[in-house]
Amino acid sequence: MTSTPPTLPSPPSPPWDPASTPPAPPVPLSALLARRDLGLRLLTGAEDVPLHWVHTSEMADPYPYLLGGELLMTAGVLLTDPAHYVARVVEAGAAALGFGVTPVYDTVPAELVEACARHGLPLVEVPPKTPFTAVARALWRLMAEARLHELRRVTEAQQSLATAAARPAPVPAVLGALASRLGGRAVLFGADGTESAAAGRAVPADAARALRELVGVLGPRPGGPASASGDCGGLRLAAYALGGGDGLTLGVATERRDPGDHTIAGVAVVLLSLLTAPHRGADVTVRDGALVRLLLGAAPEEVADALGAGPWTVVHARGGDGTPFAAAALAAALGTPLVDAGAGADPQAAPRTGAAPGAGETVRLLLPASAPDPAPQAGWTLGVAAPAGARDLAAADTEAARALRRAEASRTPLARHRPAGFAGLVDPAEAAAYARTLLAPLAEPLTETLRVWLSLHGSWDRTAVATGLHRNTVRQRIARCAALLDRDLDDPDVRMELWFALGSASG
Repeated sequence: MTSTPPTLPSPPSPPWDPASTPPAPPVPLSALLARRDLGLRLLTGAEDVPLHWVHTSEMADPYPYLLGGELLMTAGVLLTDPAHYVARVVEAGAAALGFGVTPVYDTVPAELVEACARHGLPLVEVPPKTPFTAVARALWRLMAEARLHELRRVTEAQQSLATAAARPAPVPAVLGALASRLGGRAVLFGADGTESAAAGRAVPADAARALRELVGVLGPRPGGPASASGDCGGLRLAAYALGGGDGLTLGVATERRDPGDHTIAGVAVVLLSLLTAPHRGADVTVRDGALVRLLLGAAPEEVADALGAGPWTVVHARGGDGTPFAAAALAAALGTPLVDAGAGADPQAAPRTGAAPGAGETVRLLLPASAPDPAPQAGWTLGVAAPAGARDLAAADTEAARALRRAEASRTPLARHRPAGFAGLVDPAEAAAYARTLLAPLAEPLTETLRVWLSLHGSWDRTAVATGLHRNTVRQRIARCAALLDRDLDDPDVRMELWFALGSASG
């Protein structure tokens, strides 16, 4: 070891902005090791761990400055207890450790190698000729290449699925194209959980059973999740509810889960929803008959079954591009043919001037229980009422109007009316299952930080003291939680739901 005096620790990295372009897919450590110009050498650990970014720190305890998933680079300026240092790095969720030899150490300390091997943390030796910035730049380039490759793969998959949908037997063709693009098996399940059609290579019996159970998690419950994921026997499982109105579900089993797979599966869900929906002519006939009976004095609950399965969800929307088909496109995206594009749905809404025809009007939609849970739609602001029976549709219409006003006031794309006593609507087992699905994207350090932050009413300073993290790291982790969960953590309804989920998961 040389006698070079310690230097001041480097400042923390600037916070990641979740509103910017989504990050590129992670890059395996092996891709960096393959770069001969860097001269990196793996001393211990697996070389296939995914790297999300690079962070350099000479702190004696870098834990408060780590987000997880990074390649932590250090020259060991303040390294005095390798075992404790590695334990803290692993606890923070770092993917790998890069150790630069010279000017502080001539070789990687044996105690550090032993600690990394004991904890399973990959340890990379960085030679003197390779600056840390060169490693970071190489990773960013590899991530950019991976992102470009993933975009091309998604585009080609979309084209393949669209071509399959135009074939004489479109449903099996789409399932086959999806299974081929994802390298696994795609199954169309009926409302009773039986396989209606399938494509791709067969999976073990336990994985097939687990996939059916995952499909059952979605179920017909209004307001339930539209998708769910899990693992079994080394396979990645996912289930997606279709919007065709017949309770059909798409199940997928693959050996890996790449960043673009969810997008590809989403395209297949849209196509299969359209392909499996009842013929529009029959729908129109039944719907027109129900409307005639309403006009002749029938009660809403007497004709509701002819329009679709209840309970119903009322949605109010404003926006669109002003084209004649904007409302119809919105209705198709939300999975319902029942749409009213007329104005005047909300008498309290302020009139808008200078807008394109129809751009300021309120579009009202009625979603049956078979429709997927309403999600934000590009160019639209949505207010969603709680599911209601036919007798309560007038009250639900008022709820949707209020939710739309709240969404516009808070400048959020979607606001929901939440009934009081959310925890009382489901039993503990269902609550725990939903909580696991909701919180699945979060690693343990992020989950614990979110729990403390919510318990302290969003106070950055108090959360930093309670968790032992730097205040900026708390902000970065909460921003990371918001991005992974795709939730607005400033919305009190969202905070309530997450707090309930955290309590259900821990219970």
